Amino acid sequence: MGTLYLVATPIGNLEDISPRGLRILREALLIAAEDTRHTGALLKHFDIQTPLTSYWEHNKLNKLDFILEKLSMGDVALVSDAGTPAINDPGYELVQAALASDFNVMPVPGPSAPIAALTVSGLPTDSFLYLGYLPSKSTERRKSVGQVSNLSYTLIFLESPHRLIDSLEDILAVLGDRRICVAREMTKFYEEYWRGQVSGAIEHFKSKDPRGEFTLVIEGKMKEERSVWAEIELLSAIKKELENDKSTKEISAELAEASGWNKRDVYNLITKLQKG
Repeated sequence: MGTLYLVATPIGNLEDISPRGLRILREALLIAAEDTRHTGALLKHFDIQTPLTSYWEHNKLNKLDFILEKLSMGDVALVSDAGTPAINDPGYELVQAALASDFNVMPVPGPSAPIAALTVSGLPTDSFLYLGYLPSKSTERRKSVGQVSNLSYTLIFLESPHRLIDSLEDILAVLGDRRICVAREMTKFYEEYWRGQVSGAIEHFKSKDPRGEFTLVIEGKMKEERSVWAEIELLSAIKKELENDKSTKEISAELAEASGWNKRDVYNLITKLQKG
C-alpha cells in the first residue's frame, strides 16, 4: 500500500524545491498535478521521468478512483501549480478520500505564498487568517471583507492583477486605511513588496499597470484605546465599592481594568480614602 505525498513546489524560483521533494517526485509511481503542462516543465528542468496525470477542479471527482487505485500499488505525489498542495486547490478532497481508504498521507513541506508574504510583511505573525481569493464582484467582495472586519488577526488574501485596484478600494472602504503589505511575483524576476497604508497602495499601483500574482497581507483590527477615567470619577467608584465590603485588592484589580488606571495607583487612592 502506497503513501500520498503532498509535495510543495516552487512559487517562482526553482531553487526553492527541497532535495526530499525532488526524491519523492522521482520515486513516486505517479504524480497528480493541477496542470500537467506547468508541472511538466518543472519535471523536465530536473530530469524527472515519473508519469503525470491531471487532477484539478473540473476532473477531480472522475480522477479519485484512478488515483486511489494507483495508491494501492505504490506512492503517489500530489503537486499544485505552485506552492503547497491542498491550499486553494482541490487537493484536500483527494486527501480526504485517501484517508477514508486508510492510505498514509504525508507532507513534504516547502514554499507557500501566504506564509512567505506574511513573514516579510512587517505585520503581526502570531495570529493570522488566510482567506484565499476575494470574490470577483464588488458587492460580494465587500461583504466577505466585512465579515472579518472586526477580527484582530492579520488578514491574508490572494488577488489577480486585473482586480487589484478594485479590491484595494473595497478594502479601504470596508476596513479603513489599515497597514498593508502587497507582495507581487514572489521569488520571481519582478519580485516586489510594497508596505504602507491601503490608500498608498492604491496610488502606487494605479500609477503602473499591475502585473503578476499578488498576495495581500492586511493589518487586523486594532484594539480600541480605552478612555482613562478622571480622578473624581474613579474616587466615586471606589467609595461605592467600599460600601460593598470588598477587599482593597479586589477593588483595585476591578477598577484598574475598568478605568484604565494603573492598579498600584488605584490601590493608593483606596488606602488614602480609608485613612480619611
